[in-house]
Amino acid sequence: MSEPLLVKVGGSLRGAETLLDELASYPGPLVLVHGGGPEIGAWLTRLGLESRFEGGLRVTPPEHMEVVEMSLCLTGKRLAEGLSRRGRRTLSLSGRDALCLRGRALPHLGRVGEVVGVEVGLLLDLLEKGYTPLLAPIALDEEGPLNVNADTAAGAVAGALGWPALFLTDVPGVLRNPKDPTTRFPHLTPKEVEDLKAQGILQGGMIPKVEAALSALRAGAPWAAIAQGERGVVAGVLQGERGTRFTL
Repeated sequence: MSEPLLVKVGGSLRGAETLLDELASYPGPLVLVHGGGPEIGAWLTRLGLESRFEGGLRVTPPEHMEVVEMSLCLTGKRLAEGLSRRGRRTLSLSGRDALCLRGRALPHLGRVGEVVGVEVGLLLDLLEKGYTPLLAPIALDEEGPLNVNADTAAGAVAGALGWPALFLTDVPGVLRNPKDPTTRFPHLTPKEVEDLKAQGILQGGMIPKVEAALSALRAGAPWAAIAQGERGVVAGVLQGERGTRFTL
């Protein structure tokens, strides 16, 4: 059996369903975490509510939280249906279920938070029974649900499980030249990441993804990788032929 794997599917990844065949056929245990940015943005616009971001995170006033949660859960149900129809029995959950994700609020962003605890027992029980858990990044604090960045949530879950983490996105990995995919770094360490930041090579939206990968390592994941979500990506990453892999 192939090694267990935590895969984060980005909500901004166009045509995410094209990956369902590959994920459904993966021979090892999987836990999936998904985003839902486009769905959230579309619903907020439809309801006349403004989307605003700070540091790459969606500012989520309390009055937006129900829309965020509804959108994420709808995205999860669609993905779970697609995987289940392909033969991989998948359950769409959120951090609310069995208090799976415990969070801490970042008050300056409204009901946005970070994960401070993961109940892995639920995930392992489902895996043992032949189900693939698919988590929406909703955590809970004492006041209720929190909107958590999906990369951050995926890193926390991978670390708690002690599993490798694969973050799927829309670029081939960390690039020396963002316009040239042949400049991909196949492997990076935390020290090399800091050097790339200092040189201005690593910047913008890639920084939160890299930080999530490094956070997964610090929490217990044996390795993490960032790669483009396209057909063949899982096998390519496992063989070291695609994406950027991070190790301590």
